Amino acid sequence: MGRTPGDPSDEADRLLELQAEIEQLKEAVTSHAVVDQAIGMVVALGRVTPDLGWLILKDVSQHTNIKLRNVAELVVIWGRTGEMPGEIRTELQDALERYGPTQIPGAPPE
Repeated sequence: MGRTPGDPSDEADRLLELQAEIEQLKEAVTSHAVVDQAIGMVVALGRVTPDLGWLILKDVSQHTNIKLRNVAELVVIWGRTGEMPGEIRTELQDALERYGPTQIPGAPPE
């Protein structure tokens, strides 16, 4: 005998699916916030545009084979503690040299 619409087991399955989706969305929002914070730090540090800040983080992630979200977390932690793994620091410095700095509007040329 098949299930009928409104069957309690169907509703329980749907509830579990929705709870899993909510957890995924919460994780995505948290991840996005951390990445945005790290981009802001790279923008301030490197005097680059936000688009270049994103590319720099992506570049560091690719060169270190560390997920972008994890690189972003390390950059944000570095902003609070001053500590960063050497591999990340080296790649961040290299990426900043490749992509930046950009000229601050109205500033005299360097």
